[in-house]
Amino acid sequence: MEDRADEGQSIEARAALLLQLRRAGVRDLSIMRAFETIPRELFAPHRFRDLAARDMSLPIGCGQTMPAAADLARRLEALRIEPHHRVLEVGTGSGFGAAVLSRLAREVVTIERYETLAIEARQRLAELGCANVEALFGDGLAADETRGYFDRIILHMSFHEPPPHAVMAALAPDGAAIFGRHAPPDSEDARPLERLSLSHRDGEALWTTSDLGPCRLGAALTGRAKAL
Repeated sequence: MEDRADEGQSIEARAALLLQLRRAGVRDLSIMRAFETIPRELFAPHRFRDLAARDMSLPIGCGQTMPAAADLARRLEALRIEPHHRVLEVGTGSGFGAAVLSRLAREVVTIERYETLAIEARQRLAELGCANVEALFGDGLAADETRGYFDRIILHMSFHEPPPHAVMAALAPDGAAIFGRHAPPDSEDARPLERLSLSHRDGEALWTTSDLGPCRLGAALTGRAKAL
């Protein structure tokens, strides 16, 4: 009886989260279905699981956070992921984003610089049967760890300069990458601004970049974390 009650609460929580996504303007049905099938509470620390149904960011350890559901959904919606796509995610975090991506794409490679987070995410993804996800511990911004070419790249971080050539070179022709960019603050006393950017690789050499509005992402960090 207790298992049935827990399952019922999980279904209700996901239904409530979907309603919040709709209110936030998310319209892509494939993304809505993906969120519906992935229990967000499974990826949240135990002490925050009762908050997983809310559209809010949650701390997950190693000084990192799980993004608010609507923020993640809008990034994925902007990428227009197709079922045949191969996707690279840099910044696995809890693994929730990779789990959602597993329902949208043919293959997902997700890379996390904190070994503890990478191990925990790999375990959660295995529990959910996300067989098309390869979760790695490493530097996702390094050329030798991106594992070939990708149709879509999602970088859960912001850059002062364009993202490193090593990772952007892994984008296939006609592919797209999404990431944050630091922008000058409005005044000396204001905090630095972040803007969400979408870059398209038009053929072999031409790039076009679109500004998708304000965002809140952590600063890009290179290399594997030496601790944690």
